Amino acid sequence: MKLGGDFTLQSNNGPVSLSDYRGKAVALYIGYASCPDVCPTALAVMTQAFRNLSNENVDQVAGIFISVDPERDTPEKLEEYTRFFSPMITGLTGTKKEIDQVVAQYGAFYRKVDMPDSAMGYAVDHSSRIYLIDQTGELYKTLLHNSSPNELLEEINKLLDSDK
Repeated sequence: MKLGGDFTLQSNNGPVSLSDYRGKAVALYIGYASCPDVCPTALAVMTQAFRNLSNENVDQVAGIFISVDPERDTPEKLEEYTRFFSPMITGLTGTKKEIDQVVAQYGAFYRKVDMPDSAMGYAVDHSSRIYLIDQTGELYKTLLHNSSPNELLEEINKLLDSDK
C-alpha cells in the first residue's frame, strides 16, 4: 500500500487540505499539543530547519502539525501551540474518524493511555516521524523525529532542487 495522500482537516482559520500546499514541500508531523517530549522536539527540529532555509526557498516550504487528541486540542489551541514554534507550521485537527483516516493513510499509529495518577488524565502514545511531502502532494520520505535540523534541511533542499 502506498502511503500518503490528500486530506482535509480543520485549522483555526477553517478547513485545510494537503492539496492547498501544491507547489510547496511540506514537513508533516502527527502528535498532540500536550505531548511532553517527542512532539516539541520534532517541532523544534522543523522550526530550526525552516529558519535555515535560503531566502529563495522559504516561500516554497510549509509545516503541518496534525493532532491525534481532538478532545483537548481545539483549532484555537493548535494555532497558539504551533505559532510558539513557527508561523510556517499550521496546526490541524478533526473528528476522531477524520484523524484516524489520515493516520492510516500515513502508516502512523496512536492510542490513548489512561493515567489516573496524572493531572492530564491521559496521554497519547503515537508514532513519531516527520513526513516530507513533495510539491505534487506525494510522500517523498519519512525522517525520525530525532533527526537533526540539518538533516531535515538537507532533505528539503534536495526536494526543492529536484523541482528546478
